[in-house]
Amino acid sequence: MEGIYAIWQRDIIKFFRDRARLIGSFAMPFMFLILFGSGMSGAMSSMIGGSNAAGPLADFDFVEFMFPGIIGMTVFNTAIFSALSVVQDKEFGYMREILVSPMSRTTIAIGKVLGGSTIAVIQGLMMLIFVPFIGVSISFMMVIKLIPVMFLVAFAISSIGLLIASSLKTSQGFQMVVQILIFPMLFLSGALFPLNGMPAWMDFIVKINPLTYSVDMFKKIILQPDQMAPALREAMGLDLSVFNHVITFSQEILVVVAISAVFVVLATIKFSRSEG
Repeated sequence: MEGIYAIWQRDIIKFFRDRARLIGSFAMPFMFLILFGSGMSGAMSSMIGGSNAAGPLADFDFVEFMFPGIIGMTVFNTAIFSALSVVQDKEFGYMREILVSPMSRTTIAIGKVLGGSTIAVIQGLMMLIFVPFIGVSISFMMVIKLIPVMFLVAFAISSIGLLIASSLKTSQGFQMVVQILIFPMLFLSGALFPLNGMPAWMDFIVKINPLTYSVDMFKKIILQPDQMAPALREAMGLDLSVFNHVITFSQEILVVVAISAVFVVLATIKFSRSEG
């Protein structure tokens, strides 16, 4: 446990000392939420009827719809890019020094995953700074519910990042592979657009995308779809279903837990066999 704590602590300290990374983490969420969200709000409202529609569809707010997805995007990006430190440690020789220490490689891998997960939760919570400026209502209980869900999602994504980092030797290669992987997963997760009216092949990809269930959990906590009118809930794509079965919040947790278990085992095995 001391070894895991030491690796975790090192990554947390590096994060808080890197002010450029801390401030820069707001850049992409700000761009999507303020510029993209506000700019597309009118167009998205018009597509589903917006103010011209009678009844609950007039209440559709694209910025409010996007906000849980922005939190998800922040958690995803931070968690998976946290594994970049593994590649950088290989390049600068620090990883070799760690590997010759008494700590096992499994301990190092778990410490790295926990460190990346913690940083992702911190940055995800920092997105709540935008709440007063976009008109989204978030209660204290919502934040309490968000924290463990963020950590669970971040743990799964950090494991995927570690699995990728264990197979690569350069930072440039890692960033290229991650960008090719994460952007399609993000756009097909429902984070930025409602998951409605897609062709069958794309709907299949959405349903096997682990980020889909992660984003939907954030939406269930923040948007409270159970309190929405059915028409509005359907328009926002909040009735996620597989084989005509609507997926519940508990089932989504089980899906993400299963993904976490699989990838943390694979990442630990791969990292244990990799060369420093």
